[in-house]
Amino acid sequence: MAAFRKPVLLGLRDTAVHGRPTGPGAWTASKLGGLPDALPAVAAPRPVCERCRQPLALVVQVYCPLEGSPFHRLLHVFACPLPRCGSGGARSWKVFRSQCLQMQETEAQDAQKQENGLAAEDWCEGADDWGSDSEEALPPQLTLHFGNDSSSAEDTGCTAQLQDLHLQDTVMGAAPPVSPGEETALSSVAPQFLPYYICVVNEEDYGDFVSLDHAHSLLREYQRKEGVDMEQLLSQSLSSDGDEKYEKTVIKSGDKIFYKFMKRIAACQEQILRYSWSGEPLFLTSPTSEVTELPACSHCGDRRTFEFQLMPALVSMLRSTNLDLSVEFGTVLIYTCEKSCWPLNHQTPMEELCIIQEDPDESLFK
Repeated sequence: MAAFRKPVLLGLRDTAVHGRPTGPGAWTASKLGGLPDALPAVAAPRPVCERCRQPLALVVQVYCPLEGSPFHRLLHVFACPLPRCGSGGARSWKVFRSQCLQMQETEAQDAQKQENGLAAEDWCEGADDWGSDSEEALPPQLTLHFGNDSSSAEDTGCTAQLQDLHLQDTVMGAAPPVSPGEETALSSVAPQFLPYYICVVNEEDYGDFVSLDHAHSLLREYQRKEGVDMEQLLSQSLSSDGDEKYEKTVIKSGDKIFYKFMKRIAACQEQILRYSWSGEPLFLTSPTSEVTELPACSHCGDRRTFEFQLMPALVSMLRSTNLDLSVEFGTVLIYTCEKSCWPLNHQTPMEELCIIQEDPDESLFK
């Protein structure tokens, strides 16, 4: 019997983000590029590179509340976009987790509405189904969505309607809201990639549309460059029985892992993110001890679990208008606290763990 496989959600680049959305319409949206949005009462992360000490650029923002938890939950992944730090590995990457209770967010909205005289809006479908407002949340389970779903056009329209709910960002480590002038200053200092929303689809929805022609051609090119004999590998693993016979083929471990990666993403080559909370990552190269011996959560001491990974297609989508910014990677694995711990009244993002696997042959993804 085949082992149970956790559901996998794929993130795809959607429409461009226009302007600087504010309020819940900003922080409940998943996006690539732009500036990080902040949850109510939590500072927006503004990290710097450990190598060059320059501000990091936001790569992705993922809104990912966990089923059975009363918390809104937001993850930000940053990288150094300067060419000299392109091979900086983990020292040039940072990931942060922010959370706030749904009750706290409602109180913040109510206070803002009283001040501005705004009418109440049901901005989040299922907002009453978050569970208890107690700090003692149930053990989180995988939710079948993160941030935007496949109804991206509706989400984008909702975002525009919610721009009047004005909840300001705060600077890392500072409690007061950021003034418009300070926000402008931060925008001019922090490097930015052009922002796009991320829509979400279920990987299983692509099951009936798998075409392995592209994977086949990529692997033949890989064989030509690396001198790897993959004829038997291809003839067995591309058969229609789907039982992954290539696992029994005698080839180098790295080639097998690379091929498994390419075969799995062949059905949806444009995926920029794979989300599977407490699932299994899709490795591009052989896992190192950094993956097999994950450090515990630095805040509560509990173990970390895999949450999502960034995919090679994202590299070419990270563009800037007037700066020479770029980020190179094969895949970036994001691990977070399994309990998703969050102390009472905590106001600063918690740093989590990212592991970078370099692209063994980046030209194959261009």
